Amino acid sequence: MSEKINLGIPEKNRKAIAIGLSRILADTYTLYVKTQKFHWNVTGPFFSQLHLAFEGQYTQLQEAVDSLAERIRALGEFAPGSFAEFHELSSIKDQKGVPSANEMISQLLKDHETAARVIRELLPETDEGEDDATNDLLTGRLREHEKTAWMLRSMLEG
Repeated sequence: MSEKINLGIPEKNRKAIAIGLSRILADTYTLYVKTQKFHWNVTGPFFSQLHLAFEGQYTQLQEAVDSLAERIRALGEFAPGSFAEFHELSSIKDQKGVPSANEMISQLLKDHETAARVIRELLPETDEGEDDATNDLLTGRLREHEKTAWMLRSMLEG
């Protein structure tokens, strides 16, 4: 027998937050896979720096994936976990082929900015539902995406 969830978050907010977190999870996983692909395949005069930068980025994204999925479960919903589900939910587009190093940086910059915007869309729902735990998780994710976007943008300047 399953116990009714009573976390102090109204059910409609709890479900809406879990749906929003599923989108963020899909974005994060898609960005993780894309960043790892770029790590493996980057070439050019800045190979070493980009190889290491991309590794740091995908490692951080990998950790975020687990935190997001666990938060969805804590809210009483099931987390998406297939490529098909991620493809359907994600705002970030997959990359076929291997672009140039500059195009990799540009794409990842746009993707981190997209991820930040999607997170911002969910924050009013977490505020309304007084879901401080999810709000805290999302604020941390937002900070990471904005910092990574700034670093990527800086690589393209000059």
